[in-house]
Amino acid sequence: MHRSAVRPSPVFLGLLALTVVAGYLTTIDSDAVSRAGVVLLVLGGWAVSLCVHEFGHAIVAYKGGDWTIPDKGYLSLDPRRYTDPVLSLLLPILFLLIGGLPLPGGAVWINQSALRSRAVASRVSLAGPLSNLVIGILLLTAVTLIPDMDLTLLAGLSFLALLQFAAFVLNILPVPGLDGWGAIEPYLSHEARVFGAQARMWAPLVLLAVLFLPGVGAVFWDVVISLYGAVGGDDFAAAIGQGLFFFWR
Repeated sequence: MHRSAVRPSPVFLGLLALTVVAGYLTTIDSDAVSRAGVVLLVLGGWAVSLCVHEFGHAIVAYKGGDWTIPDKGYLSLDPRRYTDPVLSLLLPILFLLIGGLPLPGGAVWINQSALRSRAVASRVSLAGPLSNLVIGILLLTAVTLIPDMDLTLLAGLSFLALLQFAAFVLNILPVPGLDGWGAIEPYLSHEARVFGAQARMWAPLVLLAVLFLPGVGAVFWDVVISLYGAVGGDDFAAAIGQGLFFFWR
């Protein structure tokens, strides 16, 4: 891989800077400012993670044989390069604001025939949700290791970390259109792959509708919180951060 292949775009760097500034705002001794800081921190951090998720797919595909990836701009972490800005960034953020569900972002188009093997194709799909898992663990590590962290900042980062674990669990499900399906698809029969291609557009929407059902949604979040807690997450801190983020409820 050429060193010049990965060049973070100004848009991504702007989102990253916004997230950092928002983190600072959470520490300001003003209820209105600190609450606004939590909202911007979570939204900015979520947007950054969407870019990193798609970058994960792209960089593994590039290293796995798809040399067209740099020409498509996927290694720039620019959300405008990932299918469509509305699907890639605005719609997931809107879903987050409405219900807190970590809706997957837009996809990167991979030349599957250029990948070296079925194992590589599987790793390309897994790279996205695994990036969410890594981000979640890094956020929890920061919360744990930074001494005397401001409590509002701690709560905001904890909620953002919880969302990363939720994104991992959701995306890893073996549902057509999600990364979990993409990970097993290379090993499925031709008939199953045809079904997956036909269901790709509507299956995730059906899943999200099902997750809004009280019983099913509770099971989903129980799994997320269990995973979050298993790596040291504080669900009380995440709940405080959630309350600050959804301040209008």
